[in-house]
Amino acid sequence: MPRRHAPVHELVRRPVRTLGRALAAGPVLLDGGGLSNQLEAQGCDLSDALWSARLLLDGPGQIEAAHTAYARAGAQVLTTSGYQATFEGFARRGIGRAEAAELFARSVLLARRAAGTVERDVWVAASVGPYGAMLADGSEYRGRYGLSVQELERFHRPRIEALAAAGPDALALETVPDVDEAEALLRAVEGCGLPVWLSYSVAGDRTRAGQRLETAFGLVSGRDDVVAVGVNCCDPADAGRAVRVAAEVSGKPVAVYPNSGERWDAEGRCWVGAPTFDPGRARAWSDAGARLIGGCCRVGPDTIAELAVLLGTATAGGHAKIPGEG
Repeated sequence: MPRRHAPVHELVRRPVRTLGRALAAGPVLLDGGGLSNQLEAQGCDLSDALWSARLLLDGPGQIEAAHTAYARAGAQVLTTSGYQATFEGFARRGIGRAEAAELFARSVLLARRAAGTVERDVWVAASVGPYGAMLADGSEYRGRYGLSVQELERFHRPRIEALAAAGPDALALETVPDVDEAEALLRAVEGCGLPVWLSYSVAGDRTRAGQRLETAFGLVSGRDDVVAVGVNCCDPADAGRAVRVAAEVSGKPVAVYPNSGERWDAEGRCWVGAPTFDPGRARAWSDAGARLIGGCCRVGPDTIAELAVLLGTATAGGHAKIPGEG
């Protein structure tokens, strides 16, 4: 019989420690931009409703190259390109469920390959975006879709199961605009066997849907599978208070990765305003309890490299070192 070769994902180096253990030891540096700004810098057109998920179909090499840029800049966690990827979104392109599941798996593999280009532990987190991301109309910045918690759970569970089967190190439940959707996501990940982090998009001292942050962060109480809770895809000026509240309410490591400070114009499908992201704020976030720190939209590899130096995760050679190790 011909010799059976191991699947590619089995041949790629995986982290020695869990993400939870690393977070317990000190700051862990996330990547930035949800890949979007780096992909645009590489010349990719992201005007499609599938956003970066379209490239899983016709430009996987571009996604791997973008991941690699962040890994080489010092990122210790690579978040996959699946934020906008859903069975429903792919179905509108005539892609069946079996092929869509393969695309979810491809998103994890591309990040894993990029992680293998550096000689250190790099964790791969499968991105699970909100329901509103599938609508591609900016409603992920509002929430309150008119769906029940049960309906939202039914939407999220199949994708979460497909992503978990692909073997990431964690699931990133991110850019969540309201408490109802957070509850649905936490129900949907039960039994998936992976650590998760939950990250809200906020405005001021409230979720995008207007709920108190104390209520939002309190949902993870008693959840051992949740290794971090916090905020992303928000104005950098709103991040500091959110970090403090998340640490006080949850008692867990805090995730913080705001946008550049520019604002997304959903109708014009473009960013407006000036960037206000100051890497120097990262030290204050860390002092307040943040352990999973990075950037979201429009935060590129250069800024991640600067954060690596400021947080002390960079080695002399410019690569990131692992928390708790020399």
